[in-house]
Amino acid sequence: MPFLLLAAAIAFVFICGANDGGALLSLGIRHRGASSVVVLTVLACAVAVGPAVFGLGVAATFVDVTGTDGQLIFLVGTGVAIGLVLALTWRGIPTSITLALLGAVAGAAVGLGSAPDWARLGFVLALGAAAPFVGMAVAYLLGRAVRRVPVQRVARWTSAVQLLAFVGQSLAYAANDGQKMYAVAVTTFGVAGYPLALETQVVPVAAIAGVFMIGAAVSLRRVGRGATSTLLRMRPGHVISAEVAASAAVFGSAGLGVPVSMTQATTGGLVGAALNDGRRSIRWQYTAPLAVAWAVTLPAALAGGVLIGLVVNGVKS
Repeated sequence: MPFLLLAAAIAFVFICGANDGGALLSLGIRHRGASSVVVLTVLACAVAVGPAVFGLGVAATFVDVTGTDGQLIFLVGTGVAIGLVLALTWRGIPTSITLALLGAVAGAAVGLGSAPDWARLGFVLALGAAAPFVGMAVAYLLGRAVRRVPVQRVARWTSAVQLLAFVGQSLAYAANDGQKMYAVAVTTFGVAGYPLALETQVVPVAAIAGVFMIGAAVSLRRVGRGATSTLLRMRPGHVISAEVAASAAVFGSAGLGVPVSMTQATTGGLVGAALNDGRRSIRWQYTAPLAVAWAVTLPAALAGGVLIGLVVNGVKS
């Protein structure tokens, strides 16, 4: 059993790297003069320093359960989330790991006879839904400001500013969305008999960041085909505005201890930045993954969590 628990935690971190890391790299590799190795290293380092710099407040929101029953609820939810993400990805249906984990844990709680904090969950989901629109608004305003800067000055500093914006985006991911990996690792390793104090233990944090980095590296070949790459014809100003706007939205929600999807906030930021070029500059059909993730992933995760929770509850009885 301990081996299976540890394997599940490692698999979850790897999937986060392949999914979240790949989406972030799809913009990061657009930096002029910056190789994929540079941006991948920046992202992995940000994930590694996350617990020490930002703490694990958002990770606690993911778990939001206590005691033995709470651990079981979270473990069942994690298993359902992993299976659902793999199933939806295999069928080519856009998904969100954050939504899958939140929905599956809530469903598992119901199936195992507990009452989730529906008010808290509703608040978290409401902020998560608002994040893309916040990113859109901030990126639109930034885009207008960038257009007023003389082209010669922008060109001179583009590479440095883009890389700095990516560093900020990576840190925002580590402070918020990326903490779901630590929530899974702490709970799973604890149940397996290996308690973790990630704010002070360097080795497990480095291991988590390493597995995440491997997952992101494996997905490098497909990042060019991601929705963010086909959403519009990007210019450096679009990328910078979207990354800064998404970072602002995600950092803001991290201050409230609320997890939101970095990829969805970034997509909203790209749309907002491109709106300065007119609505026709955006391929609106590629914004559909945001709606599909909410329409499919969340209810499917909730239903799956309830079903597996009922099965586990029956076995316990």
